[in-house]
Amino acid sequence: IGKHISPSPCVHSADLSELAGCELYMKMENLQRTGAYKDRGAMNAVLSLGPEQRKAGVVAASAGNHAQGLALAAQKNGIHATIVMPETAPLAKIKGTARYGAEIVLHGSGYDDAFARATELQKEKGYTFVHAFDDPKVIAGAGTVGLEMLEQAPGLDVYVVPIGGGGIIAGLSLAVKTLNPKARVVGVQSEAIASMKASVKAGKIVTVKGSTIADGIAVATPGSHTFPIIQEHVDEIVTVNEDEIAQAILTLIESEKTVTEGSGAAGVAAILNGKVKKIAGKKVGVVLTGGNIDTTFLAKVLQRGLA
Repeated sequence: IGKHISPSPCVHSADLSELAGCELYMKMENLQRTGAYKDRGAMNAVLSLGPEQRKAGVVAASAGNHAQGLALAAQKNGIHATIVMPETAPLAKIKGTARYGAEIVLHGSGYDDAFARATELQKEKGYTFVHAFDDPKVIAGAGTVGLEMLEQAPGLDVYVVPIGGGGIIAGLSLAVKTLNPKARVVGVQSEAIASMKASVKAGKIVTVKGSTIADGIAVATPGSHTFPIIQEHVDEIVTVNEDEIAQAILTLIESEKTVTEGSGAAGVAAILNGKVKKIAGKKVGVVLTGGNIDTTFLAKVLQRGLA
């Protein structure tokens, strides 16, 4: 994917390091072309298609970031993309997806409704389904974030990564643990819909429904490919609440002059609120997974924080 994806910066934050009591490095995937790390997995999946699959086109279900990543990858490779998005998807993500030439279908109230419609379209039209997270090619593409962090910030003790369906943390943990087995990998979920945490505790995939301002990690059922990787390679999963996520969005704007969406700020929320233990004096890397936040919602977050 190197010809199509630019490595994102991994920058040290003096201010947040002071607040968190550790040496904090931010992997800024919110600066990717579509505003999220999803460009990586989608591009890897599209580049892996055979001639007949390219001709037929691709379909996906997405709350927004995978939608944009797949639309861009398809556009760059001359492939038709159909994206099913929930009717509740943020306008910024719907407009962003349309900008890359995808056909957009709005359906249902959440990811799972959109997923059901996308699988129907796959059968009707003969498209290739490119899953937002539960696909080995998508997981591998997302894992390149870990490879870059190993080069950009050598010797990180802890990696803190948001979890929805588990695509990025599965790929990153596999890469990091293979090359630096001593590193800790900590996942972060919204406590309102902590499906991966519940699944790991139960020892099997379970469904947890809920809603959160971190729409990018609002996944009710973890992936069958991602779950066993996370069981093996992720050391711990912690949760953050809605106020902690909103405060982290505000802190990143004020301190780092960078805009993240709820899911993108989840890792920082966990670190600043003491959810990630034993990091005092350690070298910690956190992934800012995306920055596609509706301006109307961002205004509410800012007003709340200022109040």
